[in-house]
Amino acid sequence: MQHHHRARREKMFGEGRCIPLDRNAKARVMTLARALSHRTEKGKAYGLITAKFLAVLDALLWGFHNAATGRCFPSYDTIAERAGCARSTVYEAIHALERAAILTWLNRILRAREWGPDLFGRAQNRWRILRTSNAYAFNDPKAAAKPPNSSKSDFPTGTAGSSFIPTLPKVAAADLDPANPLHRALIRLGKLLKAEKEGLSEGSLANAVP
Repeated sequence: MQHHHRARREKMFGEGRCIPLDRNAKARVMTLARALSHRTEKGKAYGLITAKFLAVLDALLWGFHNAATGRCFPSYDTIAERAGCARSTVYEAIHALERAAILTWLNRILRAREWGPDLFGRAQNRWRILRTSNAYAFNDPKAAAKPPNSSKSDFPTGTAGSSFIPTLPKVAAADLDPANPLHRALIRLGKLLKAEKEGLSEGSLANAVP
């Protein structure tokens, strides 16, 4: 009988990998998620990301993620309360967003000291490893779209952010069909990135994508 083993989730002591994101970076993440929510197949009302999953992402990005420090480790119950959904929906959303390369997460753990009797009834100091919560990090589409540079890297080898940059396929503008909902959304994302590069203000940037 063939057994399928699920990949082990990374665990880390402390706060996990914290990746700061400014308002523009968060807007890009949300724009990409909305692009992936558009229907791509007949008979389906949505794409890879549903409206509830978008609500979970919105809660994580704007309700819990600290833009300056990158800290983001709320509980499922806290996320569900802010997103207005069930706890089970939070679970499904996080895994769907990870599959879409929108975010990634790991388990935060800590060491806890416990006192208890040993085999002879004597007091003994023991340590246990306890899981506290998940630490979430988000992938900025602009960072992923940067062309490779053999002489310089945004993240030196071994730094925390290096494993959080997804590889996105390059698609020529001529290959995008405006009649396709997903392609149309990608075109809007490209306009957003171009507008930011040209130095538009945050207010103008928010309106750059119709």
